[in-house]
Amino acid sequence: MGEVVPVRRWGMKEKEMDYFVALYDVARVINASLEPSMVLEEIVRCVAQAMRTKACSIRLLDSREKRLVMGASYGLSEGYIHKGPILVEESGLDQKALKGKSVWLKDVQTSKYFQYGAKAKTEGIKSVLVVPLLLEKNAIGVLRVYADKIREFNDREIKFLEAVANLSAIALDNARMHKTLQTSCDLMTAHKYRIDDN
Repeated sequence: MGEVVPVRRWGMKEKEMDYFVALYDVARVINASLEPSMVLEEIVRCVAQAMRTKACSIRLLDSREKRLVMGASYGLSEGYIHKGPILVEESGLDQKALKGKSVWLKDVQTSKYFQYGAKAKTEGIKSVLVVPLLLEKNAIGVLRVYADKIREFNDREIKFLEAVANLSAIALDNARMHKTLQTSCDLMTAHKYRIDDN
């Protein structure tokens, strides 16, 4: 019998492996559930832990595309989560992200592009990276990571976050389509029973 040799990931750093594991975990969660809130909560937890950031959140555009509402968060206080509405027209950061761009703010406490700089200071947030959640080139929300110190994000970190954002958008769309299909099936079944009862 041959000797058991551990598999090596040639040329991969430990942090890069964390991103692969986190991406796998996100994909596993998406495949395991069609319940959006549970999926989003798990995604933000995986991202914050893999990127070793203070916090992570997913915000989704409301039906009028005027506000970003909290979809899920990890690592943020209740006070910060409920600080006030995120109005797209008042958030330069989110305006850029919703146009399909990944945006990094070095210091949100002093940036004019960040809507709640004073609240960020109280929360201990310094740098933020925001990427769009895109469905067929249409933004449906944003994925944010928050750092508690000035932090520059490298290309691999940005690509990782963009990949998670794309998976998140697909998960939300799958859940929406599943709910629509389920509603249609329920209506057809109810209609069939009404016909059979007559």
